[in-house]
Amino acid sequence: MTPELMIKACTFYTGHLVKTHFCIWRDIAIPLINEENILAEKMEKAIEYDNFRLQKYVFRLWHSYAAGQKKLLTEALLRIRKMCHHYKLIITLTKWRDKARYEYKKREDELMLKHELQLRKWRSKVKVAAKEEPIPPEHSLSKASLLGGIPECDISLLPERAVSQIFYYLTLRELVICGQVCHSWMLMTQASSLWNSIDFSKVKNIITDKYIVSTLQRWRLNVLRLNFRGCLLRSKTLRSVSLCRNLQELNVSDCPTLTDESMRYISEGCAGVLYLNLSNTTITNRTMRLLPRYFPNLQNLSLAYCRKFTDKGLRYLNLGNGCHKLIYLDLSGCTQISVQGFRNIANSCTGIMHLTINDMPTLTDNCVKALAEKCTRITSIVFIGAPHISDCAFKALSTCNLRKIRFEGNKRITDACFKYIHKNYPNINHIYMVDCKRITDGSLMSLSPLKQLTVLNLANCIRIGDVGLKQFLDGPVSTRIRELNLSNCIHLSDASIVKLSERCSNLNYLSLRNCEYLTDLGIEHIVYIFSLVSVDLSGTNISNEAFCKGSLILEHLDVSYCPQLSDEIIKALAIYCIYLTSLSIAGCPKITDSAMEMLSAKCHYLHILDISGCVLLTDQMLEDLQMGCKQLRILKMQYCRLISKEAARRMSSMVQQQEYNPNDPPLWFGYDYEGKPLTKQEITPLKEDEEITVTDSIYSGEEEVV
Repeated sequence: MTPELMIKACTFYTGHLVKTHFCIWRDIAIPLINEENILAEKMEKAIEYDNFRLQKYVFRLWHSYAAGQKKLLTEALLRIRKMCHHYKLIITLTKWRDKARYEYKKREDELMLKHELQLRKWRSKVKVAAKEEPIPPEHSLSKASLLGGIPECDISLLPERAVSQIFYYLTLRELVICGQVCHSWMLMTQASSLWNSIDFSKVKNIITDKYIVSTLQRWRLNVLRLNFRGCLLRSKTLRSVSLCRNLQELNVSDCPTLTDESMRYISEGCAGVLYLNLSNTTITNRTMRLLPRYFPNLQNLSLAYCRKFTDKGLRYLNLGNGCHKLIYLDLSGCTQISVQGFRNIANSCTGIMHLTINDMPTLTDNCVKALAEKCTRITSIVFIGAPHISDCAFKALSTCNLRKIRFEGNKRITDACFKYIHKNYPNINHIYMVDCKRITDGSLMSLSPLKQLTVLNLANCIRIGDVGLKQFLDGPVSTRIRELNLSNCIHLSDASIVKLSERCSNLNYLSLRNCEYLTDLGIEHIVYIFSLVSVDLSGTNISNEAFCKGSLILEHLDVSYCPQLSDEIIKALAIYCIYLTSLSIAGCPKITDSAMEMLSAKCHYLHILDISGCVLLTDQMLEDLQMGCKQLRILKMQYCRLISKEAARRMSSMVQQQEYNPNDPPLWFGYDYEGKPLTKQEITPLKEDEEITVTDSIYSGEEEVV
C-alpha cells in the first residue's frame, strides 16, 4: 500500500466517523438550548477540529510505521482507541436517552388517558345524581327494615383485638355514646384496655365532677394515663386521682383549681408517675417540695408558665431521693428564675437530656453556663423567645453532645455559633434557627461537613444567599437532609434550586416561601427530587406545570398568593398528584369551578383545602367537593363572594372546621372582587370597621352526654 492510498482511506473513514459524531452531539445538545443556529456553528467548528486531530493521529501512525518508531506508533494507536471508545459511549448515551424519552412519554400518555376516563366517569355520575329526584323518607327504608329484620353487621363478632383497636380511636364522649347503643356494644366498651388512657380535656365543658369520680373509682387499677388539661374541676374531684395507684402519666395543665393541697393527695397515692405536666397552674414551693419525696421515678416534668414558685423551690428538688432521674424539663415563661435557680437545678437534675425554655427574656448566657457545668448529658435545647442568648451559650454547651437546637427571633447569635456546632457537635441532626438576622452564608459553609443533619430551618434569615447554600450542598450533608426550610430567604436564585435538585435526593419537606427571585427555570428542577412529600412555594413565580409532573407522592402543597396560576395547575395536580391531603391555593383569583371539579374527581384523600380569595368559585364547587372529597376535614373559603351563605351552611355539616366570609378580598390581596389587578393608587389601608373573617364550624357547640 502506498502512502497516497493510506491517506485516502483514512480520510474516507474519518469523514464517516466525524459525521456520526456531529449528528449525535447535535441531537443531544440542540433540544436543551434555544439558540440552535449558534450551537450548530460551534459544533461544526468543533467537529472540524476533531476531524483534523484524528487525521493528524492517523498520519502520525502511518509515518511511525514507515519510519519504524515504535514509541510514536503506540502513542498514536492509544489516542485513536480512546477517541473510538468515546464515540461508542456517545452512541450508548443517545440510545439510553431515546429510550428514557419514550418511556416518559408513554407514562404521560397513560396518565392522561386514565385521567380522561376517570373524569368522564365522574361527570356521568354527576349527571345521574342530578337527574335523580329526592326520595321521601318513608320510601327510603331498606328491605330489612320493612321486614323487621336486622342487617348482618355486628362488630361484636370480630376478634377482641380488632374491636379494641376500633374503639381505641374514639373520644370519651363517643365511647359513652357507643355504650348506649345495645347490650353487646356496652360490653365491648367495657374492655379494660380501652380505659388505660382517659382524656377528659376533650369533654371539659360538658362532663360533670360526679362522672369523673365514678369513672376513676371503677377503673382505678387500669388507668395509666390521665389528661385534665383545661378542666375546671373541684378540688375534691382532683383528689380522686389518688385512687389510680398505677398511674404513670398525669396532665393537669391549665387547671385553675389545682392547688398545693390537691397535689399532696395526688402525690401520696401515685408514686409511680413518670410524666407530670403542671404548666400554667398556681402551684408554689410546697408542691416543689413534694416532687422529690413522692415521685422518685419522675422523668418528664413541665413547669411552664408557673410563676409562683421561686429559686428556693428548685433547691427542694435535691431533697430526699431527689429528681435525679429527670430527663425532660420545661421551664418556659418562668421569668422569676435567676442564675441561682439554674444552679439549683444543675445540682439535683444532672441527668437532664431535653431542655425547653421558651418565652424567657430573662434567660442569659450565665444561666445556660450554670446548667452546662453539671448537666453534661443535654442533647436537645429549645430556646424560642430568648433574645439575650449569644454565641457564648454554645461555647458553654461544648461539653454536651447536642443533637437538636431550636432558636427563634435572636439578634445576638452570629456565624461564630455555627463554628462551635461544626467543631463540638458532629452528631447534630436538627437545627432550627428562625429569624436570626445576623446569620449569613458563612453559617452554611460551617454546616456543610455535618454527616447526620436531617432537619435545617433557616426561615427569615434574610442574609443567606446562593454562595452559602451552594457550599452547604457540596458537603456530605446534602445526601442526608430530609427537611429544608428557606422561607423568606429573598436572595436565593434559580442557581441554588438547580444545585438543590442535583444533591438532595432524599429531601421530603421543602419550603421556599416568598423567595421572589426564583423563576420557572429554577423551580422546574424540583421535579427531579422524587422523594418530596411536602412543598411550599407560596408567593413565588411558579408556573402552572412547573413541577407537578414528577411529584407523584406529593401530599402537601402550598401555592397560595401566586395570582398568575390558573386552572392548568389544578389539572396537573389531578393527573399527577392524586395522593394530596393538603392543598392551599388562597390568593389565586384565576381558579374556576371546572378546575375544582377535576380536583374533586381525582384527589379523594384531600383533608385540608384553602381556597380563600378564589373569587370565581361558586356553589357548584361545594357540590363537587361533597361528592368527591369525602375525607375533607378543614375548609377555608374567606372572601369568596360568589359562594352563598346557604351553601356554606350546608357544607359546614360535612367538615370539622370551616372558615367562610362572603366579603370582597382585602386590598392587600392585590386584586378586586372580579380578580382584576389593582393599581398602586387603589391599594390603601383598610377601614377599622371592616369585617375581616367569619368562622363557622358544625362542631362549635357541645352537648352534655354524661
